[in-house]
Amino acid sequence: MAYKILILGASYGSLLGTKLLMAGHDVTLVCRQKTAELINSEGTEVLIKFKGEERHRSIRSNALPGRLNACKPQDVIAADYDMVGLAMQEPQYANHTIGTLLIRIADEDIPCLSIMNMPPLPFLKRIPDLDTSNLSSSYTDATVWDRFDPNLMTLCSPDPQAFRPPEGEPNVLHVGLPTNFKSAPFGDMQSNEILRQLEADISEVRLDGADVPVKLRVHDSIFVPLAKWSMLLTGNYRCITRNDPRSIQAAVHSDLEKSRSIYQFVDDLAQRLGADASDAVPFQKYAKAAESLMKPSSAARAIAAGAPFIERVDVLVQLIAQGLNMSNPAIDEIVNVVDEKLDANVLLLG
Repeated sequence: MAYKILILGASYGSLLGTKLLMAGHDVTLVCRQKTAELINSEGTEVLIKFKGEERHRSIRSNALPGRLNACKPQDVIAADYDMVGLAMQEPQYANHTIGTLLIRIADEDIPCLSIMNMPPLPFLKRIPDLDTSNLSSSYTDATVWDRFDPNLMTLCSPDPQAFRPPEGEPNVLHVGLPTNFKSAPFGDMQSNEILRQLEADISEVRLDGADVPVKLRVHDSIFVPLAKWSMLLTGNYRCITRNDPRSIQAAVHSDLEKSRSIYQFVDDLAQRLGADASDAVPFQKYAKAAESLMKPSSAARAIAAGAPFIERVDVLVQLIAQGLNMSNPAIDEIVNVVDEKLDANVLLLG
């Protein structure tokens, strides 16, 4: 059975979208009008390196079995879709037009699979021992999530690293680290049936007889995607400095013991919430992967470009830790540096 999947965000979302198209499902990407016109005219292109190969392959949507189209948020008929993928940066959901679309999605009770770094607030409400009442300040606008049923919201750890090449068109995505999407289950049985079917369909995809990297892996534990928090705090947010941004590789490996201590603190925090140690990714494995991440994180690039808002997983982790009477000076310093840079960008905007 072919499902109809709506994905909010045509950049990073095109990676998940391409995997679904290869598995025979239909995908609609929500984006700006000019980007939608380009995608509807030429399709999308994902550049990805297969295991054992030196060069990236080009996977074009117009050669895949699933059907792809793109549209503006205003043109979406939410009831047409079986599942929604949330692939925009968290601040974008505060936009009035996107917020209005979220209301329509929530009112239709459509299951939502988030591949955001910042977990939607309804997902966090599913964690039994987590008090979410003081977490709103880590969101650009937490009220956009008010209408969602937590059982219909799940989180997928966005471990694959990808970016739009600066010289390329907005319908092109370059995958730098082709790891897997690791999803927590839904709280709703019927939604899990769809999610498991998508997982199975994607796993069977082959191209010229070769296995295609980047799977969707559905886990039984709700805590598996939280393993990404250690990576974000250790690498991504430490790309942001009081001077110029640095690469993830430099952020992690310039002081490996400090990186290890931050990573372990965030892992310990997840375990205080109920995660099992097996839900985490070992620091050594992350540090090895970071050796190849020679670009600054998307958060660091956004701040360098003058963004007044970014996803604040750093603040979220700090607030959760405070609620559990835990603290870490290195994380407090990360939050301070990011606050300073964002405040400076707001001043520049006048």
